[in-house]
Amino acid sequence: MDKDIVPGLLAAIDQYFIETNANSKELKRLVELQKSGKADYKEVNELAIEIGKNMSAALKKYVNAESLPDEKFYFNIANRLINKSLKTNFGIVTGYSSDVQKSLNEQANLHLKAQVPEFNQEKAKGLIEKLVHAETFDDVAWLLDEPIVTFTQSIVDDSIQKNIEFQSKAGLKPRITRTLVGKGCDWCRNLAGSYLYSEAPDEIYQRHERDRCIVNYHPGDGRKQDVWSKDWR
Repeated sequence: MDKDIVPGLLAAIDQYFIETNANSKELKRLVELQKSGKADYKEVNELAIEIGKNMSAALKKYVNAESLPDEKFYFNIANRLINKSLKTNFGIVTGYSSDVQKSLNEQANLHLKAQVPEFNQEKAKGLIEKLVHAETFDDVAWLLDEPIVTFTQSIVDDSIQKNIEFQSKAGLKPRITRTLVGKGCDWCRNLAGSYLYSEAPDEIYQRHERDRCIVNYHPGDGRKQDVWSKDWR
């Protein structure tokens, strides 16, 4: 019976990832901002990028053609490695974003619970299938780089969408903003701007690889609109 290599790889990846995060000055800065109530979704996005890069570095250090049987990413290996890694990032990012959302709600005098999105299994599945269908690992080694960061950033976008939809249904008028980082491509430049939730383009939560645009929003001033009289209170 062939030896199951996944437990050993996961242990090595986790250890390297934990150590890298512990030594990250960027993560320490972001945690301090959150603790002082000065963080919003800009900081959540910055945390997601750092976490994504650190996980990518851990994966690339231990997963290579030599460490895989026949130099291929078989489904049983890819499914467990990638799902575990992405769910680790999901837990860290949603934990931080929930703390930030709670702080934003309190600052807006909103007694609402922070909402947490579901893990995007379909997006993870798409990444796993690309790895599995390649002839050799070297053909898809790049998928352990920027796509890991992009997936981790998408957790922030899902968190924003979940909370902004919840608050809109509660009668609030949250505003969402998408800000360019750098020059941006034509698609990103077209989406940049500030919108009321009801007026925001559907694509505002979407992003392409190496897309560092910042999606942010503010809950509003805590007022609710009466659905019958249309008065604000």
